[in-house]
Order: sequence, then structure tokens, then C-alpha cells
Amino acid sequence: MAEPAAARPAFFAGRFAGRVVVVTGAAQGIGEAVARRIGAEGGHVVLIDRAEQVHDVAESIRAAGGAAFSTTADLEAYAGAESAVAAAVAEHGRIDVLVNNVGGAINFKPFTEFTDRQIDAEITRSLMTTLYTCRAVLPQMVEQGAGTIVNVSSAATRGIHRIPYSAAKGAINAMTASLAFEFAGQGIRVVATAPGGTEAPPRKISRGTPVPQDETEKAWFQAHIDQTVDASFLKRYGTLAEQAAAITFLASDEAGYITGSTLPVAGGDLG
Repeated sequence: MAEPAAARPAFFAGRFAGRVVVVTGAAQGIGEAVARRIGAEGGHVVLIDRAEQVHDVAESIRAAGGAAFSTTADLEAYAGAESAVAAAVAEHGRIDVLVNNVGGAINFKPFTEFTDRQIDAEITRSLMTTLYTCRAVLPQMVEQGAGTIVNVSSAATRGIHRIPYSAAKGAINAMTASLAFEFAGQGIRVVATAPGGTEAPPRKISRGTPVPQDETEKAWFQAHIDQTVDASFLKRYGTLAEQAAAITFLASDEAGYITGSTLPVAGGDLG
């Protein structure tokens, strides 16, 4: 799909100057796009992923003149979230912004076809990673008396053939609102975006989605794509640049009077 001109926003030079911004799931996709934009806008970006490719992205940002540090961690375990936050603080002494981007549906099929292990895997991937990393970073932000957390939710809170993922992202929305309420008095904003379907290059690291084995499984997978496009007023997938633009806006001081909200970025689909 050709990227529309409107999806190529000009960067805001210096918008994140002096800010330490942690981006999870930064080895590819939306997380990589956010990390590159933060680097281009003057931020000290900390890239976190469990894949070693995250170091290549960080090196590319540095080669383009940005400030980037990378570390690997498995955020599906609380120990991984703790180690990632500790590495960022050891490198920079503080964390001003956390972008929680790790997540993504693994299986696409009717809910009655999910096993208990598959349900657990979806919840762990798309909820617990964000919950753990928020818990790990908040003490540092409370001590600073300031901070911003941007959670990446999904318009798939109203979707088919990925119900456990939808449930996880609905929980992200509730967590965002509750954390914003609880920590506003300590100078911390908590917001979220809800991306719709997003066009991206082939994944460098698989989410573990099984290859459809027959026509029935192919139809299940295609149905979720059709529903995503049909629910969008614009009748298309978004771009990585469009998603990164919304996330970086909410992460910036321009959004200083926004907290507790989830911003749909799905071409009119409110999720």
C-alpha cells in the first residue's frame, strides 16, 4: 500500500530534547517507528525488546545523529520489566516517558477454538507486559515527581476472532484510566492510543502466529482483516508513521492537559 502524503508528517526538531524516553517492543513495527521519531526529535531514546535486532535499530538511530541506548529483556516476566527499567536508569539516571508498545494478537480464530494455554499466552503478551512495566517504572517517576506513560491499546476491543487479545486491550484502557486517576497528584500522566489495523513491512521476528492449515483457518484469518477495514470510516489500514505521530504527540508536552484518555487512531473506528 502506498503511504499517503498525510502520513509523512514533518518531525518537530527538539520536541523531546533532554527527555529520556523508553520504548518497548522497539525492534520493529510501531515501536521501531516511535523510537526513530523520538531520536529524530532530540530525545534520548531507550529501546527495549527481547529480540537482539533491537541493537541494530539503536545503531541506526545513532548513525542518523540521534541518541539511542538499547537493551534486551523479556517483559512477559516482571523480572524482565525490572531489569529493563534498571538498565534505563543506570544509563540516564531518570525516565521521563515510557511508551508501552509490546503486544499483538497471536491467534485469529473463533473464541471456542482457543485452548486455555493460548488464552493465557494472549493475556500475557498483550496485558501483563504493560502491567509489569508500569509497575516497574512508576516508583522512579514518583520519586522524580513527574513522568508520562503512553500505553498502546487497540481498536480491536471490538473485534472478531481474537477475543483474548481484545480482552487484554480492554484491560489496558481500564488500567490507563485508573493509573491516571491514582498518580495524577504525583505529576504523572497516563494515556493510551488505540491503533486500528496498521500496514507494516513483513515482521523480522514472528509473533508465533500459526500458518493457516486449511481453507477454514484461512477464512478465520481473513475475516478479522475484513472486519478491521469495514469498521474504519477511511476503509484502509493506517501507516506506521500515523501511529507514531499520535503516540509521540501524547508523549510530548503538547499533550500536557491530557490524561486518563485513550485516543483511537483507527480511521474512525472507536473500538
